[in-house]
Amino acid sequence: MTRNLRTALFATAIVGAMVGLGFASVPLYRVFCQVTGLNGTTGTGSEAPGATGRSVTVAFDSNVSPKLAWAFKPERRSDRVDVGARDMAFFTATNHSDRPVTGTATFNVTPARVGKYFTKIQCFCFTQQTLQPGETARMPVIFYIDPKMLDDPDTNDVEQITLSYTFYPVDSGNTPS
Repeated sequence: MTRNLRTALFATAIVGAMVGLGFASVPLYRVFCQVTGLNGTTGTGSEAPGATGRSVTVAFDSNVSPKLAWAFKPERRSDRVDVGARDMAFFTATNHSDRPVTGTATFNVTPARVGKYFTKIQCFCFTQQTLQPGETARMPVIFYIDPKMLDDPDTNDVEQITLSYTFYPVDSGNTPS
């Protein structure tokens, strides 16, 4: 094999690896954020471990992109939650446009260092939501706060957690009417 051919094959392999890494970066970043709680990313789970006797206040925040003709708000602005116990909150969304609109919700938790301990069992944010003209939907989120938070010196003094959602249109064709 000539030197030029080896160099060309090596360069092609590097380019192929970089393209592969580019495609894999989004799912890898998502997994990294869920494991570490980076930027307030929450985890997912199937069952709450059980109440610990300690509670925190969870505040609920809601936002809507200006490109989405929806009203979106929590039914309650805050709730006192037992750490380790399963809890549920409801949000309502209303489509104020004259056509069906599909939205998707992004979320985060503050303080960000608590994100890895905030675990969702079920959430409207896991799937896209389509509302018909004038339709109002009641959307639940079922969650718990992992008791491991109480053993972490960076989070054991947290008294309030904010769960924030922002709804965006699924595609650019969904603009307000």
